[in-house]
Amino acid sequence: MSENCRLRGVLSPVLTPFKEDLSPDLVRYAEHCRWLIDSGVALAVFGTNSEANSLSVNERLQLLDTLLEAGIPPSKLLPGTGCCALPDTVELTRKAVEAGCAGVLTLPPFYYKNVSDDGLFNSYSEIIQRVGNAKLRIYLYHIPPVSQTPISLALIERLLKAYPGIVAGIKDSSGDWNNTEAMLKNFQSDSFDVFCGSEVFLLRNMRGGGAGCITATGNVNPAAIVDLYKTWRDAGADDKQAALSRTRKCFEIIPMIASMKCCIAWKRKYPSWAVVRPPLVRASAEKAEQLQKALQDDGFEMPGISA
Repeated sequence: MSENCRLRGVLSPVLTPFKEDLSPDLVRYAEHCRWLIDSGVALAVFGTNSEANSLSVNERLQLLDTLLEAGIPPSKLLPGTGCCALPDTVELTRKAVEAGCAGVLTLPPFYYKNVSDDGLFNSYSEIIQRVGNAKLRIYLYHIPPVSQTPISLALIERLLKAYPGIVAGIKDSSGDWNNTEAMLKNFQSDSFDVFCGSEVFLLRNMRGGGAGCITATGNVNPAAIVDLYKTWRDAGADDKQAALSRTRKCFEIIPMIASMKCCIAWKRKYPSWAVVRPPLVRASAEKAEQLQKALQDDGFEMPGISA
């Protein structure tokens, strides 16, 4: 990957719209992704907020093909490919590389807990060797609150020594700024990028030399987050950060995936956008009303969608 193709900035772990029968809504998926691209963000499809681990491998492949056929540039795509089963991860990763995607965001295998760094190293090593393509760029996905399978600093160092250039970055969704800061100090470089997992940390990440953020609310508040990314050196950056953090708190009134889907259903006037796959539960009418009031009080808008 050439330097000018390196992913930097704001990425959205794209929400997956479902029909009432729980099948992916391909039309609305492409529509949402086009709006996100137009808003200045790249697409971390099949992330946590995409309900990716409620999708089959075939569904992920179909959704990726949908975006490519819709003309979404593969250089703007960072598909999530990490599965519990090694062959599934390899299949998804190989497809992403062959499609020309900028990279892949890869969870560690997360079903077995308390696994060693040796086991995790072997897992990533097998992925890299089986895909066998020098164009592969893996972004590690550290989200211990969900996966309960952390990616240690020692493991990152080991992977970088073994696979320089191929191991290209990390998303830190630990929620622990001290951990992100340690990653920045130890690993941020010309060939490895550190993304924070929430816009709440965006300004600190940029001031620490980071590459940007991969954040849930990139689905609903992309333009404002991109604006801070572009202007983080300016005098008003702290005020912009405070505004982003305040808006984020509105979405945290209810679980984030249901919250964001509820918001899009409201703004697009399409109720089925609120559908989530079990075991998640869509927002109740009462919670939806509470969310809408909080967002209205915050002056929240979705440019290009809001009436």
